[in-house]
Amino acid sequence: MNFSNFNLNDPDVRQVINKENDEMSIRRQKDIEDLSQEVLGKIIDEVSISLDKNDASQRKMIMDLINEKLNEILNQNRKHLSQMDKQKVQKMVLDEIFGYGPITSLLEDPTVTEVMVNGPDLIYIERFGKIEPTDKKFRDDRHVLHTIDKIISPLGRRVDESSPMVDARLPDGSRVNIIIPPLSIKGPAITIRKFAVDPYTLEDLITFGTLTMDMAKVLRACVRGRINIVVSGGTGSGKTTFLNVVSGFIPENERIVTVEDAAELQLQQRHVLPLESRPANIEGKGKVTIRDLVVNTLRMRPDRIVVGEVRSGEALDMLQAMNTGHDGSLTTIHANTPRDTLARLETMVMMSGMELPSKAIREQVASAINLIVQVARFTDGTRKVTKVTEIVGMEGDTITLQDIFIFRQDGFDERGGVVGKHVATGIVPNFMEKLRTHGETLPASIFKPNESTAEFPTGRR
Repeated sequence: MNFSNFNLNDPDVRQVINKENDEMSIRRQKDIEDLSQEVLGKIIDEVSISLDKNDASQRKMIMDLINEKLNEILNQNRKHLSQMDKQKVQKMVLDEIFGYGPITSLLEDPTVTEVMVNGPDLIYIERFGKIEPTDKKFRDDRHVLHTIDKIISPLGRRVDESSPMVDARLPDGSRVNIIIPPLSIKGPAITIRKFAVDPYTLEDLITFGTLTMDMAKVLRACVRGRINIVVSGGTGSGKTTFLNVVSGFIPENERIVTVEDAAELQLQQRHVLPLESRPANIEGKGKVTIRDLVVNTLRMRPDRIVVGEVRSGEALDMLQAMNTGHDGSLTTIHANTPRDTLARLETMVMMSGMELPSKAIREQVASAINLIVQVARFTDGTRKVTKVTEIVGMEGDTITLQDIFIFRQDGFDERGGVVGKHVATGIVPNFMEKLRTHGETLPASIFKPNESTAEFPTGRR
């Protein structure tokens, strides 16, 4: 439409122009996608070798084929494409051949930590702790299923109506979860938690405001002093990342056995033996659970046991290990507060099938675990340690807790960022004597609240 005779400042005219531009953009994008599929179809017929995305000669060969087929199609249909649109076609075809289709660029983006496909036309990412939508789309459910097949086939896994869920680890360490219809109503869903190529260090967490230097000194002494620690938090709160950093304090000369559903921990020590659970095979056999691995770990002469996450009956075996000489063990658990952590542990011990009275379970927990580190993700996307809480013991049927450090939130800044600070409560933990027996010392001043926090309540609860 020619708008030269219209007043371009008129809001109604601008609305019509914008609508027409949007429609043109949609048509252009569809043309590019259709061309990409046509080019891809012609190339697949001619490529019979096994392709490797890291092979530069193969990529060049495919790129030459793409350009050749694209020019053939354009000449046959008497169409013209700008150089930019040609590059888009090339990228889409390359992503289908060497990568995972529309989500390839998201997986390659170092700022993206998680990719979530909620059906063919709804793709979200997590970036800097916040979830945001993308403009990426699959053509249809079949396209998503084709990508799923590319993801899991090299792993020796399958997904179909009889086995509609898969939880696996990609070759680069990223964790992938897949669920398909009829369980997933909106179509096949993919969730990929990307593996950090360059894992965060303690200095990174201090810079991010996750914790303070004083808190880091206490945690370092606790790990080296063989204090049993549980890292607790909600989904996406950074439990595994924090556990990974804290585990770096384990001395180099100790034998460490790690147990995970999908190996995500990146311990830097040399004497580390990672174990990973296994699902059942097609016949429903061969399943190895986290609990099986924890039990087996006790026969492997570990100095430290690190369980990526306890979520079921393995909690009982973990507590027994902590109570029978394997002190200094570390694990994570899904819970929103330290008190919730205790309740969840009690529930999970009951899931083990052992009919123990509640008081006996609580005594096991109080005896085994010394410290709970609570982490949380805030509304601005930042992750922080909100509490460092000591388990003191039992008073009657109740486990007694006391906070050593807490994060006090004061509000938000003009950009919506969380404003607050970590403060000591003034309580000196009871495990100081145990630290000293292992050669670790901490100055009492590290637990002293400053003037601005002196009014903070410091009682047990």
